[in-house]
This record gives sequence, structure tokens and C-alpha cells, in this order.
Amino acid sequence: MNVLEFIKRKQSAKPITMVTAYDYFSARTVQSAGVDCILVGDSAGMVIHGDKDTLQMDPEIMTLHTRAVRKGAPDTFIVSDMPFLSHRKGLDFAVETAGELIRAGANAVKLEGARGVLDLVKHLVESGIPVMGHLGLTPQSIHQLGGYKVQGRSNSQQQALRTQALELQSQGCFSLVLECVPAELALEVSAELTIPVIGIGCGNGTDGQVLVWHDLLGCFSDFKPKFVRRFANLSDVAVEGLRLFVSEVKEGTFPSQEESYK
Repeated sequence: MNVLEFIKRKQSAKPITMVTAYDYFSARTVQSAGVDCILVGDSAGMVIHGDKDTLQMDPEIMTLHTRAVRKGAPDTFIVSDMPFLSHRKGLDFAVETAGELIRAGANAVKLEGARGVLDLVKHLVESGIPVMGHLGLTPQSIHQLGGYKVQGRSNSQQQALRTQALELQSQGCFSLVLECVPAELALEVSAELTIPVIGIGCGNGTDGQVLVWHDLLGCFSDFKPKFVRRFANLSDVAVEGLRLFVSEVKEGTFPSQEESYK
């Protein structure tokens, strides 16, 4: 995949698949499964670092995760999240943050919202850094939104979202993540844009789907959003394996002679 391929996939109506990854192992596994695109998400704050939200992530941590993911997935298109406030501290700071993520191995960066960042999007694109937009439920604005709530239910919210999507496209975004909006609205926005819309919690009318690794593989049980389908339950498998290890060590059956050096 590359930025041009994203447009081609929309034009040919071939859905785009994107999954988060945060380290070498998850990235290698995602690439082996043939997923189109990896998102190094600031969701790592919650599923890796145990934070209650994504707001604790900073450029240094995101760069560290991005570097590890690139090592695990050398042949996959990687998008890295611009962490909380990194694109709100002025043009110089934002460009430096985006540049660090690209140098760490990302092919593009993703930033949330549209108000106040349109000039930055244009500047990054003109500087050679592809940008993926993100509208709807934007987790970095969780306090402003009043919680993890579906967006775009009122007429004013719907019109604002459509306008912002078109603005991000006009400034050069090569794709857009749309999160937690009604399926009908997501379908309409996808039809209005020439760039692909990748949905999460938006129904199946978008040009692709993205899920968090820990959600879709059943590794994170703190909460399960309505839009998540668990395609596996690795948490139970891991616990069972660890219990078996504990049991066999206590019984003295591990390690065996075959697993020991003479």
C-alpha cells in the first residue's frame, strides 16, 4: 500500500483493512495476516500502558512504538498518531513531531479534528508528510465531548462533520478515519469524498474498517464497545497456557530431560 493505492482502492470499491499495532510482535503478526495498513495508535496509552484515556501519550513514546512496529512490519504501510496537543503547540512543534514519527518508520501521520489544524495539514502535505484525518468521536477531545459518545446525531453536528471532512480533503488528506457516527451519515460522507473513509463504529458503508488489536483479538476486557467484534479470545488462551506452566512447574514435569542440557 501507498497513499496512491488508498485512492485506487476506493475507486475500485475494494475495502481497506487497518489494525493497530504497538510493538514488534503485534506488527509482525498483523503483516503476516495480510492487513493492508497498521495504525500505531495513541490507544496504546490504554491497552499497553494502562491509562484511562489516550491523553498521557507524548511524541517520545509514540516514536518508540512506531520504531518497534516498523521493525516488525517492514513491508506494511504504517500510520502513526500525532499524540495529544502535539499538533496544537504551534507549527514548528507539530512539524518536528510529525518528522520524528516519519523518521521512526511511519509512512503517514494521523491527527484528530479539523478546526485549527487545516493550515498544518496543508503544510505537512506540502512538506512531504502524508496526513490521515480523524473525525467523529475524537478520543483526544474526550473531556470536551463529555465522554465516549456517538457523534453526528443532530443536524448541526452532521453538517459540521460533512464540512470538516471536505475541508480536510481539500487540504490534502489522503484518507479519513470516521469514528462512532451513525451508519447512514458515515455512508453519506464516504460517498461525498473522493478520498477513502475508514470507519470504526460507523457501519459497513465506509471504504474500510479499523479495529484495535486488543479488541478484535479479545486481549482487552476492561470494556467492549458495541461496534467491536471479537474474532478471537487470546486472553483465555494465554491464561490457560500460563496456568498449565504453573501446574507443570509445581508438579516437576517441566522441564523434562528432553528440555534440559546434558
